[in-house]
Amino acid sequence: MNTYGERFRVTTYGESHGLAVGAIIDGCPAGIAIDMDAIASALARRRNEAPRQEVDEVRFLSGLKDGITLGTPIAFEIDNVQARPADYDVLQHCFRPGHADYTYQMKYGLRDHRGGGRASARETVARVVAGCIARQLMPEVDIAATVAIPLPDRDDDTRGGIVSCRIDGIPVGIGEPLFGKLGAQLAAAMMSIPSAIGFEMGSGFAAAGMYGSEFIDRWNPDGSTQTNHCGGVQGGISNGMPIEFRVAFHPVATLPQEVECLGDDGLMHPLSVGGRHDRCAVQRAPVIVEAMTALCLINYLL
Repeated sequence: MNTYGERFRVTTYGESHGLAVGAIIDGCPAGIAIDMDAIASALARRRNEAPRQEVDEVRFLSGLKDGITLGTPIAFEIDNVQARPADYDVLQHCFRPGHADYTYQMKYGLRDHRGGGRASARETVARVVAGCIARQLMPEVDIAATVAIPLPDRDDDTRGGIVSCRIDGIPVGIGEPLFGKLGAQLAAAMMSIPSAIGFEMGSGFAAAGMYGSEFIDRWNPDGSTQTNHCGGVQGGISNGMPIEFRVAFHPVATLPQEVECLGDDGLMHPLSVGGRHDRCAVQRAPVIVEAMTALCLINYLL
């Protein structure tokens, strides 16, 4: 499945060290002026201080006229200017621990070993562009994500972290029970992001250690609540309070040290994997979380 959404449908394409990555958006309404500066700013946030510094210039191929959406499919492409596929030649016959190398090979019988191919976080550059367009369709909604990194830096290791996201401006009644619950759809969107390993809303797992009298969000006369332990969603439907959730990201699986990789010969091979890799990629995740949040919400709001 390379397509996300039902009303605002985004199909991404491209591999980490292929010629380009991009997407086709179907279902975007006509007459929307696209803020190209906002897209460039979002891509800069995603790029941050990554070891692989791509130019990330977006080339729109269809769906826009003078920067205005036509209501037809929007196709865009971003060249992989800094691709260095030869860095991964050592992985043609070896599977890195913690990566999708082995599972892709077992599922399809072949794989793109160049930086993880489709499993690479490079693919998320297309999501950021699509999410930025989705956000411009709902200017009344504010989506803001921040990051926390629990562990200090270590020269020979990698780190993960937690992205917290808050959504303001969502009215009461967004969400489709039973199997289209807002929280469930947000969870699915977040867990599709590379390295995402956990999701919780409101009090999340801490709620399991609370009494009901502590957990329930007591009413105010205007229909708001005194607390927000449920994270702004009750019964799968937004209740008008801020929607709050957190996404946990595991450490970067490519270590800056020699590791044993499983070979397709069934033997272990000590390897130092080449390429340019983050020691901690979670600083770049907030804008991706915001993009997937927007893509989730716009399918309810359209």
